[in-house]
Amino acid sequence: MTNPPISSALDEETARAELYGVIAELFYAPHRAELLAQMRVAATEAPSSGGYLEEPWRELVGVAREMDDGAIQKEHDALFAGVGKPEIYPFASHFLSGFLNEKPLAKLREDLAVLGLTRDANTMSETEDHISYVLEVMRFLVAGEDASVSNLTQQAKFFADHVQTWVPTFCNAVLAHPKARFYAALAELTRSLVSVEAQAFDLMA
Repeated sequence: MTNPPISSALDEETARAELYGVIAELFYAPHRAELLAQMRVAATEAPSSGGYLEEPWRELVGVAREMDDGAIQKEHDALFAGVGKPEIYPFASHFLSGFLNEKPLAKLREDLAVLGLTRDANTMSETEDHISYVLEVMRFLVAGEDASVSNLTQQAKFFADHVQTWVPTFCNAVLAHPKARFYAALAELTRSLVSVEAQAFDLMA
């Protein structure tokens, strides 16, 4: 996955796409040192229009400044990786069906095929229902150049079917975990973004 750098003074759609991309990358591993370095010097005003995201963004930047790269990577591994069963599965199938590689993943793959999207196994070893892949698809649907695919209608549909259905529950699991610090802050930002997006899509309906 590739993401634009964090910056300020962005138009609303660029800010939405950027935030989806940054969150997607932070939930994946290994992390780019450049991204974490950018976060530590980032402005702490809301990264998207409207003040609702300002506090969770400020909290995430603050935690990133207090932790070094190794500690953040260690926390990621403790929560989402490890040998055998991870503490938290970052996959839609687990949260929607209780098992990995189940019907939610098959449905996601069908919808991705309609959008003309496939997973590049060379850059993404996890299955398509990983939190990072799902949020990266949202980034693409916001920022992509093909208006027949990257448009509000497709965003709303994908969000309702593959983000809103499980990402808040995933975030709650991260927030409740005693080992989560950086990722608790990231989960709070993600949960807040999903809430803002859900309200915006509801207004479109």
